[in-house]
Amino acid sequence: MTQPKPKLLIIEDDPGLQKQLRWSLDAYDVVVAGDREAALAQIRRHEPPVCTMDLGLPPDPDGSTEGLATLQQILALAPDTRVIVLTGNQDHANAVKAIGMGAYDFHQKPVDPEVLNLVIQRAFFLHNLQQENRRMQQSQADSPLAGVISRDPGMLKVCRTIEKVAPTSASVMLLGESGTGKEVLARAIHALSPRAKERFMAINCAAIPENLLESELFGYEKGAFTGAAKQTKGKVELAHGGTFFLDEVGDLPMALQAKLLRFLQERVIERIGGHEEIPVDVRIVCATHQKLKDLCAQGRFREDLYYRLSEIVVTIPPLRQRDGDAALLAHHFKNKFCAQESRASLHFAPDALAAIEAYQWPGNVREMENCIKRAVIMADANTIVADDLGLPDTGAEEEPLNLRQVRDEAEYKAIARALARTDGNIVKASEMLGVSRPTLYDLMGRHGIKASA
Repeated sequence: MTQPKPKLLIIEDDPGLQKQLRWSLDAYDVVVAGDREAALAQIRRHEPPVCTMDLGLPPDPDGSTEGLATLQQILALAPDTRVIVLTGNQDHANAVKAIGMGAYDFHQKPVDPEVLNLVIQRAFFLHNLQQENRRMQQSQADSPLAGVISRDPGMLKVCRTIEKVAPTSASVMLLGESGTGKEVLARAIHALSPRAKERFMAINCAAIPENLLESELFGYEKGAFTGAAKQTKGKVELAHGGTFFLDEVGDLPMALQAKLLRFLQERVIERIGGHEEIPVDVRIVCATHQKLKDLCAQGRFREDLYYRLSEIVVTIPPLRQRDGDAALLAHHFKNKFCAQESRASLHFAPDALAAIEAYQWPGNVREMENCIKRAVIMADANTIVADDLGLPDTGAEEEPLNLRQVRDEAEYKAIARALARTDGNIVKASEMLGVSRPTLYDLMGRHGIKASA
């Protein structure tokens, strides 16, 4: 079977040039448009990966206002389309302006068919790579640990622990700073467990007032208190057969700690105002950023409850301790928000990547996500610079002992950082590290680093 020719849109108001371009670009399925309205209609109908566009379009054939307005609308409508701007010799300033708005390239008139063909070929090639990368990200999203993006050995060890623990019935306690992804891992535990087809219910103990928390957890009978107009099931009961996630469990009041302990021991609950014992089968996963052992020592958390909840304890490292992950996550969130905000592809300037790697990220992945979203919105042209991030100026870090260990760790860190900075591009990473591509592949194999994140 012959493969269909790739779609190419030519936006040109001169019929003679339209015919010439169509003839010289016969390797493509060419569609043409002579003005803005027709161009936008063709974009909607065919979604071409690449288009060429003359800046001088009617009703301003001698200027560039209509062409630039068309470019802006095309990129808003189809941000992945690679637009190659065709300009006259005197149009250099407008060509630069078009590139700043997100055009892929510009090509001067009169058109050299061979050179233009090469530019178009490369545009199609890059578009296909971008689509392949998106498909890989989507297939990654099918994995239960899809929310975890990391090359750090500590974080990868956490993921392996989650995979081992998920199929069991053990209660899991997730410890980590705010924003490290505790709920993401809790959902991964549920998705990998035999309970995956049942409900995942979550409650944040710190976000609900103490007088409402008991009814949220265990429910209430009609008439149990003023305003209790009907029988209402609690979150624990609603999670029957599935997984119940207690976030910020360290903020659970002492009275409710006793009631939760009884549930964990007996596996029955009583609704407020009720006398019937209701058996409930749920798997408990809890999380906190607090040191529960210290709270136990202070008498603020029951020791017997702590041991019931912590059959398996998983400690999630903060982002500042995850080598290479800051830049890796920055690229991930940049791609995500470019698509979400319908912006053409952006890239990080070197000063932006340096600021991302130097910052300590006290809010961890959640702070990173908010920061990159802001940068995508604030960035001018197609480059995110340090000022777009809004991060404070920071200094440098530390190092360990043992010569061989230091060398291996430094090698691993350098490779992880280079791959993160170049968004997984092996050629650019090898250039940055000053080694050949085969050498980099050998080093990656030795350190167990996969080619794609």
